[in-house]
Amino acid sequence: MSKKTIIIEEYNNQWPEMFFDLKSIIEHRLGDLVLRIEHVGSTAVPGLAAKPILDMDVVIDSMDLLPDVIQGLESLGYYHEGNLSVENREAFARKDANVPYSIVKIQKSEHHLYVCNKDSKELLRHISFRDALISNPEFVVEYANLKKELVIKYRENRQSYTDGKTEFVNKVLNEFGKNV
Repeated sequence: MSKKTIIIEEYNNQWPEMFFDLKSIIEHRLGDLVLRIEHVGSTAVPGLAAKPILDMDVVIDSMDLLPDVIQGLESLGYYHEGNLSVENREAFARKDANVPYSIVKIQKSEHHLYVCNKDSKELLRHISFRDALISNPEFVVEYANLKKELVIKYRENRQSYTDGKTEFVNKVLNEFGKNV
């Protein structure tokens, strides 16, 4: 587990644009292999304080396409980390800060990239949680406050910080999720 200090920032209006820039590069390279690319996680929720790291789910029709997707993402500078114990979801990391590579080698926004089968339960969880927060502003305030409390307590412990959010996430998914 990373020992990097956790930083929570107020919502940044540039996050959607940063997502779009990354999405455009990935879609251009992967083409028809991709059904869609979803902006998930806290940076996808307007008004929500978040770690300044975008979360992206690349949605594919079938995991049979994964070898071609891996090849395409590797050409952009990603490397495959495996499923990290999550079925129908594969994690990818960046070789350096310029990933995904484009014509101009410039530093890109920090992000986490996953490739998900369209039927992935984790994909459904991500989308359901994002959409529940977007449609319930009171949850956005509650979640932001929780994250700010947790980062004070667990600034150097990412696992404890993540674990501290689990009860809230499950409450939202149980109340507004689609049986995930």
